[in-house]
Amino acid sequence: MTETEAEAKPLPFSAKVNIVPVNAPFKWLRQGADDMKKAPGVSLSYGLMLSLLSMLLAYASWQFGTLALYLGMATGFMLIGPVLAIGLYSISCQIEKGHTPVLGRCIKEGGSHLRDMLLYSLILMVVFMLWARSATALHIFFPETSNYTVMDLALFLGIGSAIGAIFSAIVFTTSAFALPMIMDRKTDGITAVITSINAVLQNKKTMFLWGLMIVSFVIIGFLTFFIGFIVFLPLIGHATWHAYRDTVDASQWPENDKY
Repeated sequence: MTETEAEAKPLPFSAKVNIVPVNAPFKWLRQGADDMKKAPGVSLSYGLMLSLLSMLLAYASWQFGTLALYLGMATGFMLIGPVLAIGLYSISCQIEKGHTPVLGRCIKEGGSHLRDMLLYSLILMVVFMLWARSATALHIFFPETSNYTVMDLALFLGIGSAIGAIFSAIVFTTSAFALPMIMDRKTDGITAVITSINAVLQNKKTMFLWGLMIVSFVIIGFLTFFIGFIVFLPLIGHATWHAYRDTVDASQWPENDKY
């Protein structure tokens, strides 16, 4: 804990949480960039895989779905981001422990914490599918065959964005630190989720800024036809690990010794 950090009020079933400065996300990004410099091959390879996956999902949404489904996928990307970044947390953890990062270690977890990670990841995927379905359901009120004014389209996008923002805010609050904690410590998913919620609520301004940064990177990624994701997604993933290390003190639980 630094001089500018303080410990938040304890909460039952939660790890200790630190109050971090509002500008902490800028430090997390610098630390994430440092991790990328230490493991450029592994990080960028991971980013390339995620970029190709994003292209595939976007193509499927556009080719076999509707505009609403495509826009829903774009917004819903925020929901599954924490799951996609699990390997990047692992890479940063390996660097922190002085190991040469190996991508294979990201999938050789084993033990009860892996079950918690998979269960939580499944929940996030279900939420993502629910959001995608709700996005397509907007066509009930906005049929594709109708002629719309600019105001109608603005209303359509506004309603869809509002629903997506609600989904994203809930998922961001519960997952901001949950998956890094499950991977790092021998703890259960419920404790990790409660800790994540507590950490976000105790650092509202900081996490709001961090959320805006993530959204900005995702938007730029979409505007560059997913090419930007090759760099941006690893950067966000590595930075998220450092955000967890700064904000959560989970030392009361033993470390997972897989690294």
